[in-house]
Amino acid sequence: MKRLDNKIALITGGIQGIGLKTAELFAKHGATVILWDLNEEKGKATEQEFTQRGEKATFAKVNVAKLDEVQAAAKAAIEQFGRIDILVNNAGITRDATLLKITPEQWQQVIDINLTGVFNCAHTIAPFMAEKGYGRIINASSVVGLYGNFGQTNYVATKAGVIGMTKVWAKELGRKGITVNAIAPGFIGTDMLLTMPEKVLQGMRDKTPLQRLGTPEDIANAYLFLASDEASFITGTVLSVDGGVTM
Repeated sequence: MKRLDNKIALITGGIQGIGLKTAELFAKHGATVILWDLNEEKGKATEQEFTQRGEKATFAKVNVAKLDEVQAAAKAAIEQFGRIDILVNNAGITRDATLLKITPEQWQQVIDINLTGVFNCAHTIAPFMAEKGYGRIINASSVVGLYGNFGQTNYVATKAGVIGMTKVWAKELGRKGITVNAIAPGFIGTDMLLTMPEKVLQGMRDKTPLQRLGTPEDIANAYLFLASDEASFITGTVLSVDGGVTM
């Protein structure tokens, strides 16, 4: 039996980077994946790629910062599949600047997606999970949410906030059969990160005891574990997947 046989998994930010690798891995392990993202053209193409491989996937254009869009898309998913077993709150953005240079717009954009978006999705979907007496909610935090990072007031605030929400929801939802955990990635070699100068990338490798950048697959594997029955007694945990950078 595959690890996610017959599970319905919703992944935000699911058509690129870590989100896409997570969706591919979940589908490989038997899940039907629901992909929420903003790029409709790429989303539909991604859905078609899954279907051509014989995997079950559906795409919806959703801005997680807008509660009405989240509610409408969740309702459609429940009508189509009957339930949502797994929610991976993976969508996120950066708008980096130091405290002396950051604009209110940069602050709010990151708060809206990375923090309010996570709240919107969990607030909307947790009741459906509670009704079924089963659920897995996995939130994307970051090592910077644990230790801070220069020039990322907005991003760090959201990722620290996600950790706080994760622990609260674990306490509140455990009695409903729902586990809630977070992943805290370190330096991960996404397409966005790999555009940085090689000198900067090498500095990241040097700071990591394993002497390499993480891969999107490393994070997808952690998501898979926390979504599986193997992690059924784990909740309220922040799992650092960072090559030891925070030791």
